[in-house]
Amino acid sequence: MQHKHTSTQFDVQLEQVRSKVLHMGGVVEDQLSLAVRALQNGEMFLIDQVLDVEQQVNALEMEIDELCTNIIARRTPAAIDLRVLTMVVKTITDLERVGDEAKKIALMTREFFRSGRAYMPRYPEIQRMSAIVIDMLRQALDGFARLDADVAPEIARRDLEVDDSFRAILREVLTYMMEDPRTISATLDMIFIAKALERVGDHAKNISEYVVYMIKGKDVRHLSADEIEQAVKS
Repeated sequence: MQHKHTSTQFDVQLEQVRSKVLHMGGVVEDQLSLAVRALQNGEMFLIDQVLDVEQQVNALEMEIDELCTNIIARRTPAAIDLRVLTMVVKTITDLERVGDEAKKIALMTREFFRSGRAYMPRYPEIQRMSAIVIDMLRQALDGFARLDADVAPEIARRDLEVDDSFRAILREVLTYMMEDPRTISATLDMIFIAKALERVGDHAKNISEYVVYMIKGKDVRHLSADEIEQAVKS
C-alpha cells in the first residue's frame, strides 16, 4: 500500500481499505479498554458502551470485507497487492474477535457486580495482563499502519508473558477456591475473563504475523519469537 500503481483509482481504493482497517482497529481498541476499565473500577455505565460498539465493529468488518472482495474481483491484483488484501480480510476477522472478547469481559463484569461478588480481589495479575494485551493490540495496529514487520517478534515474546500471566491467575484462583469454597463462582468468572484476555493476545499476535506476510511473503504462523525475528531480518 506504499507503492504507486498505473491506476490512481486503485491506489485510492487501497488507501481506503487501509484507512477503514485502522478505524476499525481504533474502535476495537477503545472497546477493549472500556471493558477493562469497567472490570477494574466497577464503572457499570461503560458496559453498555462496550455492547453498543459491537454492532459498529460487525458493520465495519462486513464493509471492509465487501470492499476487498470487490477490489480483488475487479482489479485481479497480484504479488504484494493480493497479499495485502488477503491479509486485510484475516486482520479484520481477528479484530472482530477481539471485539467479541471485549464483549465477554463486559458481560462477565456485569454479572460479577450484580451478583454481589465484587468483593473478590481484582487480581493484580489481571490488571497486568490487561495492560499487556491492550498494548500488544496497539503495537500490532501500529505495525499494520506503518507496514512494519519488526513489531512481530516483540509481540510474539509478549504473548508468552500473557500466557505466563494466565497460568499464574489459574494458580491464584485455585488457591482461593481451596481456601474458601464460597468463592468458586467468582473465581470461575475470573478465569473466563483471564481466558478472554489471553485470546486477545493471540489475536494481536496473529495481526502482527499477517504484516510479516504482507511485506516479506513469509508465513510465520506457529514459529517461535526467535524464528519470526530471523524471518523478518532475512
